[in-house]
Amino acid sequence: MEKLQKMVSEKPVVIFSKNSCCMSHSIKTLFVNFGVNPTIYELDEITRGKEIEHALAQLGCSPTVPVVFIGGQLVGGANQVMSLHLNRSLIPMLKSVGALWV
Repeated sequence: MEKLQKMVSEKPVVIFSKNSCCMSHSIKTLFVNFGVNPTIYELDEITRGKEIEHALAQLGCSPTVPVVFIGGQLVGGANQVMSLHLNRSLIPMLKSVGALWV
């Protein structure tokens, strides 16, 4: 859990993903299309990916990918990110942490 906290606090936007997950691909594409350069951890490719996935599950993330952190704070999965986007809260949130300057 401590390693997870360190990972999410170092960058403005962190996405935990799996290459095999289509929703992960959609969320990564959304952020990149905004002009955000998120830090992406592919849990099916990195060392200790299973351990990190377990820590995400302990935080209440279900499913465990995609999971987005903005400004070190857990935003949630695809549903939460899309809800923020649709109610026009996502862009201001990204600007507030310096991930977007437009």
